Amino acid sequence: MKKTQKLEAVLWSIALPGFGQLLNGHLLKGIIFILLEIMINVMSSFNQAIMFSFFGKITEASSVIEYQWLMFYPCVYMYAIYDAYKFAEGENPQLSFLPFAFGAYFVTIGLIYSSNLFFGILFGPIWLPMLFLIPGLAIGLIIRYVLLKFIYCSKTEG
Repeated sequence: MKKTQKLEAVLWSIALPGFGQLLNGHLLKGIIFILLEIMINVMSSFNQAIMFSFFGKITEASSVIEYQWLMFYPCVYMYAIYDAYKFAEGENPQLSFLPFAFGAYFVTIGLIYSSNLFFGILFGPIWLPMLFLIPGLAIGLIIRYVLLKFIYCSKTEG
């Protein structure tokens, strides 16, 4: 069986957590991620909030969301993407998990603060967490770069 390329696995996992695992041949793990996605999605009213957000009804999106359930979503989502990436064809660079982990942290922080105004704008439970993903990935990449430099310098000195 031909292994899935990393980009393909990541993109399918972005579409739906669990799809990357299915492509990688990890059927049980893929089904578990899909079931977790469905459960969190239904219990948090996530799809309804997405629809409201896309129509610019941010207050309605905030009111339908069950935050206690949605708080699980960033970690499940980003871990599913990382797991699909990790087990796809190709080398796994050292500390490659850091951007995914920091992305999950920052999306969670964005979700926590999603009911607050930023620059006089209410972004809500969909747009603010998505915006927070960008600095999360960037900080994860920067920390990975610094740690790799530190590890490399330690190895060359020792």
